[in-house]
Amino acid sequence: MTLVGSRDERDAGVVLAPERPAPRVPRLPVRPEHARAAWLFLLPALLLIGIFFFLPIAAAFLLSFTDFDIYAMGDVANARFVGFGNYARLLAEPDFWLALRNTFYFAAVSGPLAVGVSLGAALLVNARATRFKAFFRTVYFAPFVTTLVAVAIVWRYLYHPRYGLLNYGLQALGFQPIDWLGNPRWAMPAIILMAVWKNFGYNMLILIAGLQNIPGELYEAAELDGAGPVRRFWHITLPMLAPTLLFVAVITMIGFLQVFAEPYVMTAGGPLRATTTMVLYMYEEGFRWWRMGYAAAIAFVLFLVILGATVLQLRLGRERAR
Repeated sequence: MTLVGSRDERDAGVVLAPERPAPRVPRLPVRPEHARAAWLFLLPALLLIGIFFFLPIAAAFLLSFTDFDIYAMGDVANARFVGFGNYARLLAEPDFWLALRNTFYFAAVSGPLAVGVSLGAALLVNARATRFKAFFRTVYFAPFVTTLVAVAIVWRYLYHPRYGLLNYGLQALGFQPIDWLGNPRWAMPAIILMAVWKNFGYNMLILIAGLQNIPGELYEAAELDGAGPVRRFWHITLPMLAPTLLFVAVITMIGFLQVFAEPYVMTAGGPLRATTTMVLYMYEEGFRWWRMGYAAAIAFVLFLVILGATVLQLRLGRERAR
């Protein structure tokens, strides 16, 4: 039993009232007919998920242990079981390690950058002094719902080595133009910039929802105590927004580890395979060279990479929250 009151009151010998324990909410028994009704309502969705999600995953997993080649065999029944041969070949392939390095490079740079830009935009849009908040939310969210091909065409013109707007600005400042998409050194940073611009609006909306759930009384009390905007941000906004930031960081990391469309449309994996990612490498092996068993092995290696990165990020986030 704990006593309600301050430490000074206890030291002074003031009789304090015992703290009442929180009442327990009784758990209602689940009737068998209610359970059967729940399963009947869930059954159609579970069947669809099982047929169109888990069954293809299981089939692809089994396919990763075969040498199935659409062009050479044509029928899955003719595929030979090779065990872990595809995985051993994958780990010995230099292109796999290059694609894995490019994928980690893309996720490690664009992930924190996208979360930071999303947080900054959310703070600006959610500020009390900001007018036309709905307009800015719409403008910042528009790139996310825009077709990637249209966005890629526009950005390719911006990156044009001779007529692009970025090189025009560099030349106006006295710098030499850069072949953004044709130089292996600059191709991946160029794609990262485009990907961050296109995807930050979705995370911004999630963070705005998290900011709106922070009680305004906390900011008012801190402001009365003399805390400035920076201290309020570090001691109120970030701790209260930590669960939302963790969720945004995890889904952003998962999405960027599966990056495919941006390098496929912008550079097709070049130049010199500098922008070839894991999913693009899997696509090339499976749908360009028809090595479906090998492509399935790539898919499950990527699944293990994403699973490990997600578990690590969740564990680090929980340790920081303690």
